[in-house]
Amino acid sequence: AMGGARTHWTLPAVLVLWTSLWGIVSSYPIPSRTNATLMEKKWETLFSRSYLGITGGKSELNWESDYLQGIKRVRRLYCNVGIGFHLQVLPDGRISGAHNENQYSLIEISTVDRGVISMFGVSSELFVAMNSRGRLYGTVLFVDECKFKETLLPNNYNAYESFVYKGFYVALSKHGRAKRGDKASTAMTVTHFLPRL
Repeated sequence: AMGGARTHWTLPAVLVLWTSLWGIVSSYPIPSRTNATLMEKKWETLFSRSYLGITGGKSELNWESDYLQGIKRVRRLYCNVGIGFHLQVLPDGRISGAHNENQYSLIEISTVDRGVISMFGVSSELFVAMNSRGRLYGTVLFVDECKFKETLLPNNYNAYESFVYKGFYVALSKHGRAKRGDKASTAMTVTHFLPRL
């Protein structure tokens, strides 16, 4: 009777995992049809990785580690300064704030490393980067200046600090202009962003 317990455990475990994974995958934002193949690849790796968990390759399905494998979130980053602005990445490489939501304020946030993210303008197809003078710019190439440390603040807003230049933060002025990162700190609301769906 004890030997039979093993075979009964595997099928329900697979079913539970399958159901929970389906819930996770179906809740992903899919901005366009071209991402469908990307989704399938992501789905395959998620499923095979968690299936390994049952067969003993990995001890458990660790959502955080799957999240750190680069699952992307498409958000609008809202800064409640002045009349309130969404961070936008314009096709000419300028970064600024727009009060009204638009195609350029859709930003794909990807995890690069633990607590480190990249921001990619979905429409402009440019990464947000910060140079050594604390100026924000858009770039086609993904470089170290495109990495930002994401910190959850006590007010539930996020702050984005340059990964390369410590103490330099993504910030918008009360007029919606990109503020120099070296002139801003987390004590100022100009650096507080709320990722909105």
